Amino acid sequence: MLGWKRKQIAVGAVPRIMRRVKVLFDHETPFVLAHGGFQIQIEQTMAAVRANGVDADWMRWWQEDQQPELIHFFGRPTPGYAELARNKGIKMVFAPLLTGVGSRSPARLLAQKVVFKVVRRFAPPGLKFRLNWDLFMRSEAVVALTPFEAKLMRTIYATPADRLHVAPNGVEDAFLKSEPAERGKWLVCTAVITERKRVVELAQSAIAAKTPVWVIGTPYAESDPYAQKFIDIAKGHSEFVRYEGGIRDRAKLARIYREARGFVLLSDRETLSLSALEASACECPLLLTDLPWARTTFGAMASYCPLTGVSATAQTLRQFYDQAPGLPTPPKPKSWLEIGAEFKKIYERALSNSR
Repeated sequence: MLGWKRKQIAVGAVPRIMRRVKVLFDHETPFVLAHGGFQIQIEQTMAAVRANGVDADWMRWWQEDQQPELIHFFGRPTPGYAELARNKGIKMVFAPLLTGVGSRSPARLLAQKVVFKVVRRFAPPGLKFRLNWDLFMRSEAVVALTPFEAKLMRTIYATPADRLHVAPNGVEDAFLKSEPAERGKWLVCTAVITERKRVVELAQSAIAAKTPVWVIGTPYAESDPYAQKFIDIAKGHSEFVRYEGGIRDRAKLARIYREARGFVLLSDRETLSLSALEASACECPLLLTDLPWARTTFGAMASYCPLTGVSATAQTLRQFYDQAPGLPTPPKPKSWLEIGAEFKKIYERALSNSR
């Protein structure tokens, strides 16, 4: 009996001293097909949780002997995926991006809330299964990037408050520890060359405002017509639109932010922009589309541009350019190591939850 008690005490003490959890990271889109900020977010989160002592690895679909306690899924898994994990007793941390939903007007958000309630109550089981909205209610943890997205998850998708967490993107030390530098003439935009980022409209506005803008990024495919249109504009107006492709060297990119007159991102849909956080870490003045994610993240410490046509955008862009040297410094974001510590707590709490 004494030996049994000693064994129970020893086992019970393990979680309080050190607990290594087996977490597998997964995502629905291979990086080889779609690069961008989400890829950086996933890779940096992996490195950060490992640095905080979490036993984390990548989900390998061909390896059947992986035995996770928990899956951290970035994006939204299929209904069948979530059901299989549930049947095997594997818990789920679900980290969706509300890029489109979070950029909608209040009226459209209200309509979506009504639709969700109607579907949840009256739709046939097959439709409910395909929509997979129950994932917000049935996952052990749901992670939002901003308080605004957390509010949407709570009010629209009925995510339980005790399972809802806010964990923003972190920023690498290359940006957080970069040295101040003399700022030059170029505004900088770092973004994938795609419609959502509105780089064509930015280039047209820069030309109209006679304001120099350096766009850094690559398209998803060189043959993309939108990307080709942007490249043609840049080639024809190099005095105002600078384009040399993407930059993978993080230290070099940090130096560019430090030397930029300001940072511009005019997306029509966005979640928490990683490039905006990187620029913020480098004390670069920000001009962002006037969307809720930006307002709730940067408040009065950034400048905003409404979603409008080229002529009005050009006026805002020129005003920002002229005022940039006197604008306030954006707040310093958290490091990825700090974000990793937050996720470790989320994992531990998720593992203690019962469905």
